[in-house]
Amino acid sequence: MRKILILGNSGAGKSTLSKKLSADDNLAHLDLDILAFKKDSPMQRRAVHESIQEIKIFLEENDSWVIEGGYADIFEQLLNDANEMIFLDLPAEACQENARNRAWEPHKYKSKEAQDKNLEMLINWILDYYSRDDAFSKLSHNKLFDQFSAKKTRLKSNQTVT
Repeated sequence: MRKILILGNSGAGKSTLSKKLSADDNLAHLDLDILAFKKDSPMQRRAVHESIQEIKIFLEENDSWVIEGGYADIFEQLLNDANEMIFLDLPAEACQENARNRAWEPHKYKSKEAQDKNLEMLINWILDYYSRDDAFSKLSHNKLFDQFSAKKTRLKSNQTVT
């Protein structure tokens, strides 16, 4: 049974890799963006414990899974549930290019136009990943990756992600 956590910067390819692993290995797939934000206010984070409660239900319902996101504050509470971690540690330029070429994500945005309105903010967010110290930062992801004691892989290019 594979129980995989995938983390990395926005635009690193977490969703692409997760969907591929889910399809190839018949793993249940969970995108944390769906649980981490308030349903009635999609730009506001829910309390971490609320997200964890829903994730625990997902874990109980699935023996093999892949969970993806940039939420170190959530992932740190799931380390003992996983047996594998993949850190997509791509350079900012690759993440920004992926973001520019991203297909419409209907589970996050009402339209492709709404998604594209957010692109400039996302491009800047991607660049800030390397200097922030919050739960979405490279610093937090590195700490989490170093702390994880089971199988772990660090991927540094788009070619290795796909």
